[in-house]
Amino acid sequence: MEKIDFMREAVRLSAENVKNGGGPFGAVIVKNGEIIATGVNRVTANNDPTAHAEVSAIRAAGQKLGTFDLSGCDIYTSCEPCPMCLGAIYWAHLDRMYYACNKDDAADAGFDDSFIYKELEIDPKDRRLKSENLLRPEALKTFEMWKEKGDKVEY
Repeated sequence: MEKIDFMREAVRLSAENVKNGGGPFGAVIVKNGEIIATGVNRVTANNDPTAHAEVSAIRAAGQKLGTFDLSGCDIYTSCEPCPMCLGAIYWAHLDRMYYACNKDDAADAGFDDSFIYKELEIDPKDRRLKSENLLRPEALKTFEMWKEKGDKVEY
């Protein structure tokens, strides 16, 4: 299969998902020229705000490959990922990302993530989501434990 075929599959999954009550997003993860995992948006169907297509595909790929490190894999997604999914793609160490629609197309369809990008640039105390720093000295002890742990699995 070629890049175009993988993208067509992501787009096909997104269209099928709309028909099945989900959002218009699909994703495919490919390794060595083969699809190893797919995902679709099931936010409303599963009452799970993290059930985006890319996150679902990453979870499935990790389970299938038995690893959290998806180096050597590419992701094809029907739309440019939201900030959460983009973060997950980076954390998964995917080699390359391909997308069809862009974030402006998503915004035009009612999926506007621009406010999140803007919020990330603001000092935490000034964000729309009010936050407060608590128990930092106590919590820092867990990071010290992590740094000293000899048998940790780094990620």
